[in-house]
Order: sequence, then C-alpha cells, then structure tokens
Amino acid sequence: MATPVPANLSSLAGPARAPAASLALSHQIGIAILAVAFVFGFPGNLFVVWSVLCRVRRRSVTCLLILNLSAADALVLLSAPLFIRFLAGGLHWEFGPALCKTVHYLCCVNMYASIYLICLMSMDRWLAVTKPFLSQRLRTRKRLLSVMLGIWVMAFLMALPMPFYRTVKAFLPTMHVCMPYHWNSDAHEIFQYLSETVLGFLLPFSFILFCYVSVICRLRSAMFQRKGRGNALILLIITAFTVFWLPYHLINILQVIGVMQGSSSSVLKAAKVARPNVTAFAFMSSSVNPVLYVFAGSSHIRQAGLGFMAKLFEGTNSESASTRSSRGSNAESSVFAKLSVKVSRKGERGETPGGEDEAAADGQNRDEVKTLTTLH
Repeated sequence: MATPVPANLSSLAGPARAPAASLALSHQIGIAILAVAFVFGFPGNLFVVWSVLCRVRRRSVTCLLILNLSAADALVLLSAPLFIRFLAGGLHWEFGPALCKTVHYLCCVNMYASIYLICLMSMDRWLAVTKPFLSQRLRTRKRLLSVMLGIWVMAFLMALPMPFYRTVKAFLPTMHVCMPYHWNSDAHEIFQYLSETVLGFLLPFSFILFCYVSVICRLRSAMFQRKGRGNALILLIITAFTVFWLPYHLINILQVIGVMQGSSSSVLKAAKVARPNVTAFAFMSSSVNPVLYVFAGSSHIRQAGLGFMAKLFEGTNSESASTRSSRGSNAESSVFAKLSVKVSRKGERGETPGGEDEAAADGQNRDEVKTLTTLH
C-alpha cells in the first residue's frame, strides 16, 4: 500500500515547506479523506470491539471474525494522523525512516488480514449451507482460534516485502519524503505490485465468489429458505471491501503493464498520477464497516440503545439453527411425499390395507415418522 505522494516530485524543489494556504488540491482532498476515515472509523471500530467483548453473550463465528476485522481496522487507522501531518506539512516526513516502514507494513498487514478473514467468513457460510453437519463438527472455538491465528501469521508474512520497498528520501536539507523505493529495478517494482494484487485480491476474491455462487445455487434448489443476518452482514462487508480496494489493484495492474512497456509509457504515467487518489480511497475501507453495521442494526437502536450492535451480532447465532431447520424441512417434505405416493398407488390398485398388511404399513409409517422426528 502506497503513501498518497504525488507522482511529480519535481515541484518539491521550491520552498522547503508549503504553507497551509497554498496546499495543492490533491493534498486537501487527501487530508479530508483521511480525517473522515479517522474521525468515524477509529471510534466506530473501537465501539464494535467493545460491543463484541462486553455486550455480546453468545459469540457466533461471524461475530468473532467481525471482532478481528474491527481490531485490524482500528490498528491501521492509528496511522491516519501521521499521513495527515505528512500532507499538511507539504510532504515532509518528520517521523523517521523506521516509522515510515512500520506504518506502511501495518497497512499492508491489514489489507491481507481483512481479505482473508472475509474468505473465512465466506467459507463458513458455504459449509453451513452445503455441508451443515460437517460445519457443526468443525465449528469449535479451538479450531476457529487456530485458523484465525494462522490468518494473522500469514498476513504478517505476506506483508514482509513492504518495509524493503519503502524509504525516506531527502530532496532538500529540510525536506524528507516517505516514498516507494524499488532499488532502481523494474523486477522489484513488478514483483511488489503484482504480488499485492494476486495474493491480496485476485486469489481470495475468486474463492469468495466460488463460495457465494455455490451458496446461492444451493439456496435456490432448497424448498424452504431462511436468510440469516450473518449472510447480509458478510455480503455488506464483501461489497465494501471490493468497492474501496478494486481501484487500487487496477492501478497496480496498470503500473505493472507500464513498467514492462518502459519508463516513457503513458500507462505508467497515468498509473502514478492516479495512485495517490486510489490509495486514499482504499484507506476508507477501514472505516466504513462500523457505518454498515449501524444501518444493518438500525431496527434495534430504539429498543436496545447502545447495545443495538450487540443485538445485531447476537442475531447471527441463529444461522446454524436456520440451516438445520431448512434441512429438516426438506427431509419432512421428502417423507410426506413418499407417504402420499404410497397411498395414491394403493388407491389406484383398489387395495385396502387390512390384517397383517395394515399392521406392516402402520409399522413402516411409524418408522418413517420416527426418522423424521430424529432429523428435527
């Protein structure tokens, strides 16, 4: 993830610092976006964390994953004031090279952790709908915590290249800019942006699409359907992540194409010009989820007050019961359809069960009803 730095740094050859009144329009837009993201996103994500930890009594799988997602977003939003100061100070980075590398590393960790946590949410929905009995066996707290720990470890490892591609470069004695640095190698530049897009978007998003296409097909074929709140929440989260991160990854692809064409490529120039804007736009993804939760749980605000979000998350506990109910309803329909076919066939043949035949038929019916009761 790149800093919102303009593509043309030659403009820094003027005064050491740009006065606040003469800030470029792109800087003002960047400051506005980062300020909105921090003001709404940081306390919003902390409120989500507090709601899950202190107000939710029974935490579903979806609830625990939302907790991790909000913690990751709150962590990365702590860097927003640093970037605001960076833009307001005329692109002068006054926090040293170590912090320059660290904040970008954490932003990259958040990108990977977020998308793979969403992958886990999607896989949980897919298992719950397509393989409910297997889902119930796998849905244990120990397994869930192990998988989430694995996702965090993987995110920290995937983001390791970021600090190596970030440096503080001096343009003037009093002007230091935290900016991308690829060791004057096109191969390093291609590797960074291509790996970010493939590992941080294309592969996980393809998996998410597979899961939800399978879920939709399965629900359409079911005779009885109940949509859980967990499904709606996850779809909102997926949509928000896609809207805010897709432009960033498209620019990554364009920049890779431009680097392969040469330094004079118009595609490369266009990608560098657009990168600061799409980077700031991607930053908003860390602040939008609490807003989505407020809209999703608005029906609980009047009744539960500050506990409305806890009510919303507790509603996701009905997901498994809904799936089991749907499967049981389908089994019930199957048994009664079978009984109806038998009765109609006997009616066509003019048979009337009596004596031993009647007793056998009653016994078979009782067995089928017993099977039906067990399924419920």
